Amino acid sequence: MTAERLARAYLVRVAEPPAPALAAFVGEHGPVEAAALVRSGHVPEPVLHETSARRELDLAERDLAEAREHGARLVTPEDDEWPAWPLLSLDVATGRGVQGVAAPIALWVRGGGRLDEAAQDAVAVVGARAATDYGEYTAAELGYGLTEQGAPVFSGAAYGIDGAAHRGALHAGGVTVAVLGCALDAGYPAGHIGLLNRICERGAVVSEYPPGTPPARHRFLVRNRLIAGLTAGTVVVEAGVRSGARNTAATAGALGKVVMAVPGPVGSAMSIGCHQLIRDAHATLVASVSDVLDTVGRLGAGTPEGRPRPRRSTDGLGPQALRVHEALGERRGKSPEGIATESGVPLPRVRALLPELELDGLSERCETGWRRATGRQVVRGT
Repeated sequence: MTAERLARAYLVRVAEPPAPALAAFVGEHGPVEAAALVRSGHVPEPVLHETSARRELDLAERDLAEAREHGARLVTPEDDEWPAWPLLSLDVATGRGVQGVAAPIALWVRGGGRLDEAAQDAVAVVGARAATDYGEYTAAELGYGLTEQGAPVFSGAAYGIDGAAHRGALHAGGVTVAVLGCALDAGYPAGHIGLLNRICERGAVVSEYPPGTPPARHRFLVRNRLIAGLTAGTVVVEAGVRSGARNTAATAGALGKVVMAVPGPVGSAMSIGCHQLIRDAHATLVASVSDVLDTVGRLGAGTPEGRPRPRRSTDGLGPQALRVHEALGERRGKSPEGIATESGVPLPRVRALLPELELDGLSERCETGWRRATGRQVVRGT
């Protein structure tokens, strides 16, 4: 067990998410030093405000042991499994002044799927708990069709639309991830314990709440930012006037993610929220899996002719490699130091990734440093 993991296990319990001041403090000092300073109380006032009620509650070793007993693990930003690229949207939005969307300090994960791989090209399918038969059928069809096309489906494991989307994905043999507003061991919702166990077989169940944390209304609203942040786009299948699904959609929009809504019968109370999102231009109308995939930028998927979706040259890159590639210039080269600063990837890792990208035909050396490859090269493994 590393000192960083132990420190993050302490920090993830010491403040109620989202904790923007603590997250920034950890980013500045690193988890080990930040944890020591939080324990001593020698922290800035905003951090003290977020941590004072629990800073003496050090249950890190117990939490990690309990997680292992339940087949769970703590995934941290130091791990290769950390979904750094999708979660970067939370940091960017927080930097723009958006409230309540700070990135998590760590995530508790149960299941055989890797979180970083599941979050790549994922789509969130959310909606009302009191769903209609139309809504549940549509959500299940979307869950089935999206995972059949290789797009993992994220949702919140609630009754209604969420559960239908998860079941549709599982029926297709696809990857699906449930993000909870309570601890992984909370047994909530009780009627979906079997479903959650099945999700773990094909994907993962995720929470930022440590063992023993009970469900609470505010926690479900907080977890919605993770559903929005970990995915490329959010589809609202059914939503009333006041709905947690609309909250997820609003958060996705604030993060710069694609927001979509499924239209319903004009007289259905469960479709009012979707219709308002579409009418106010806060969401794109979608009525099929192809609509969803086209809207999130995956043109050609699910075509009637059954043609395979063209792969992008960057498909298969890990989060850090993708960030390094995005930081490369088209013409003028950049130094590894400049790429590290722009991408946020540590310099030693940048120096290791650049030759790998070169072998994949995605980067090349030039007189001024490194840039994106200009010539067509054969990618390894093809």
